[in-house]
Amino acid sequence: MARVVALQQNQLSFSPLASSLSDFSGTRLQTQLQFKRKLCHPKGSFYVSASSTKKILIMGGTRFIGVFLSRLLVKEGHQVTLFTRGKAPVTQQLPGESDNDYADFSSKILHLKGDRKDFDFVKSSLSAEGFDVVYDINGREADEVEPILDALPNLEQFIYCSSAGVYLKSDLLPHAETDAVDPKSRHKGKLETESLLQARGVNWTSIRPVYIYGPLNYNPVEEWFFHRLKAGRPIPIPSSGLQITQLGHVKDLATAFIQVLGNEKASKEVFNISGEKYVTFDGLARACAKAGGFPEPEIIHYNPKDFDFGKKKSFPFRDQHFFASIEKAKRVLGWEPEFGLVEGLADSYNLDFGRGTYRKEADFSTDDIILGKSLVSV
Repeated sequence: MARVVALQQNQLSFSPLASSLSDFSGTRLQTQLQFKRKLCHPKGSFYVSASSTKKILIMGGTRFIGVFLSRLLVKEGHQVTLFTRGKAPVTQQLPGESDNDYADFSSKILHLKGDRKDFDFVKSSLSAEGFDVVYDINGREADEVEPILDALPNLEQFIYCSSAGVYLKSDLLPHAETDAVDPKSRHKGKLETESLLQARGVNWTSIRPVYIYGPLNYNPVEEWFFHRLKAGRPIPIPSSGLQITQLGHVKDLATAFIQVLGNEKASKEVFNISGEKYVTFDGLARACAKAGGFPEPEIIHYNPKDFDFGKKKSFPFRDQHFFASIEKAKRVLGWEPEFGLVEGLADSYNLDFGRGTYRKEADFSTDDIILGKSLVSV
């Protein structure tokens, strides 16, 4: 049974809970996690040693990235608390996870229920507990981060999940961490958060993923293709289908988050994290088919300017080249992605969609509009 401990006079409680997790398989990942960190203090910043047990708070943690990250942190012996609104279930055993592993994890995870936009509650609850490290997985705006910093003046490290979407659109690719950013992007809140962390002088690290995929993905990335492949439908892809993009597996992302913890080389640094290879839209459709064991897909190209889909999205990716260099993370952190694209898509399919689980029901309404009209070959 879960243990519940009341804290002071607020409505805060901590409960050991299990999360929706999938085991990381293969010896390569285990080897990746057994890296050593130098025990020296980065100049001008707080210090955290990942070799010692830390009290870690994850903002979010029950949906996608945090599910895998929390698993790795617990395996490294840290005390991990998930801060969520408590609206989503946090206890769920996934295929591939043994009963013993699930029980062990569920006995160690703590849950702090609250709304991060309730700034007074955030300040009081976090200051009462005191955390050494914060992983902010779901922060979107800088004003959501400031109360956390106020509540934890002795915070040793703040690790932020930003986005490669902050980069200014450019003809020169791949995007590097030093590239110009777009203050008007839809991810401007993440950019402003990075600026806040820099201004506050805390020991921070920011991770900028490109497109993330893998089991439990709540964004319709690979799932969008899997739905159409399973239904035996043509796959409508905008323009030529030769637009180049990039996907990174969630488990590789989680490993990168682990490798910046207590790493002096990661202090006040930004890292792009994604897969090793770039892929065209057409190539991604074929890769999804191969990963799921489907026949070669029929691909239909269309001109997006010929259609008005209203508020609906006809395709899950931005219609442009969009990819980033991961060389800095490889060089500085010694991080390497474990999954190739087809291998990673197969992992996602086999542990999720292929078992009949997915986040969104299939919606082919925009496909039908495209297929029902005279298609424009680009």
